[in-house]
Amino acid sequence: MKKKKESGGIYHFCSSEEICRYLKLSPKLRLEWLQEANRFIYKMQSSKVRKIWQKFRKGEI
Repeated sequence: MKKKKESGGIYHFCSSEEICRYLKLSPKLRLEWLQEANRFIYKMQSSKVRKIWQKFRKGEI
């Protein structure tokens, strides 16, 4: 059997302890965490990827 070709991207594993810590955060802190993560992702992506995401959000692709 052949191995599937890796498609790239990022893989992240969250332990049960990490999930439990996140669940204990207040809704406000969860939202702040999410906003911070989104800002980081936006800064790290290329303009090409950003354009593709924009087209996807608009339903163009």
